[in-house]
Amino acid sequence: MNNMIPNVLTIAGSDPSGGAGIQADIKTLSALGAYSAAVITALTAQNTRGVTAVHPISSRIVAEQLDAVFSDLQIDAVKIGMLANVEIICTVAAAIERYQPKYIVLDTVILSSNGHLLLEPDSLSVLRERLLPLASIITPNLYESAVLLDQPIAENEAQMASQGDALQALGVYAVLLKGGHLSGLCSPDWLIEDFCHTRLVTNRVSVAGTHGTGCTLSSAMAALRPQRLNWVTTVCDAKIYLTQALMHSTRISVGHGTGPLHHCYSWW
Repeated sequence: MNNMIPNVLTIAGSDPSGGAGIQADIKTLSALGAYSAAVITALTAQNTRGVTAVHPISSRIVAEQLDAVFSDLQIDAVKIGMLANVEIICTVAAAIERYQPKYIVLDTVILSSNGHLLLEPDSLSVLRERLLPLASIITPNLYESAVLLDQPIAENEAQMASQGDALQALGVYAVLLKGGHLSGLCSPDWLIEDFCHTRLVTNRVSVAGTHGTGCTLSSAMAALRPQRLNWVTTVCDAKIYLTQALMHSTRISVGHGTGPLHHCYSWW
């Protein structure tokens, strides 16, 4: 939209193995032409085999990080990932209300791929009531959508679209409901906006390097939204980047479990 490089803030947990969380976010934002600032909400012990421990950061320190960034940098978009607990959710919501960044991409991180809780159960209602209405767009997968709505997991695209409508009714501007866990040769996503349902479908990429796909997609959307006209073009281009990062993951060998995407495939 303009010639200036956008400043994008990621608010998320740290993955010391580098495949997800803050580390994946920074790689993605940089790859897509954005300057990255970062506020850490939690330290995790994890690798390609899974998450073994989560240590939330003090909400006071989270607040101090947020104030330091927002008081100095012109933030064009925010990506929000792992928030861990009620105190951090409220702290982030208060900062969003105070500084009012234009675009907010909320990745509703609840559970790691190996089943480790990344959001305390008593935090769900606060996430729904305090943070969802502040988001420009949320990016739940089928499990996260079901948990947020207290409904069964969607088994087909009609149920996906219905749940997308229900999530939008909670106050969020738009919903990207991801259908990667549906069966079939294609991976359908539904972008739900006020007056439009857009089906976005891609062929499945059969690779082992899928660690951090949710973090990568939501960060790509935050990087691209200040550079695109609307959410449809933003999500389409973010999905293209994600697909290429998945396909190029075969060129790197990281860990002995589910490896990461190749975020920097354009350069090396």
